[in-house]
Amino acid sequence: MLKPADPGPEQERPIGELVHQLIEDGKAYAQAELGVVKAIAASKGKALALPLGMFGAALLFALAAISTLALGVVLALAKFIGPLAAGFIGMVIFAAIAGGLGWYGYQRVRRDL
Repeated sequence: MLKPADPGPEQERPIGELVHQLIEDGKAYAQAELGVVKAIAASKGKALALPLGMFGAALLFALAAISTLALGVVLALAKFIGPLAAGFIGMVIFAAIAGGLGWYGYQRVRRDL
C-alpha cells in the first residue's frame, strides 16, 4: 500500500496566508512589468526626440514652400486678371488640392477600416 505524502513546510501553511502571498507576488510582478514598460517607453521616447524635431522642421519648411508657391501663383495671375480675382483663383486652386487630398485620405481610411 502507498504511504501518505510527507507533509512539507508549504502544506502546513494556512490557505489565507498562501492567498496573501500569492496576491503580494502578483502585485510585485505587475509593478515590475510596469517598470519595464516605462523604461522601454522612455528609451524609445529619447530615441525619437531628434527625428520628431526634424520632421517638425521639415513640416515648417514645407508650409513655407507651399505659401511661396501660392504667392507666386497669385502674383502671376494678378498680371492678367487683377489682384483680387487672382487671390480668389489661387485660393480655389489650393482649396481644391487640399479637398482632393482630404477626400483621398478619407476614402483610404474607410477602405482600410
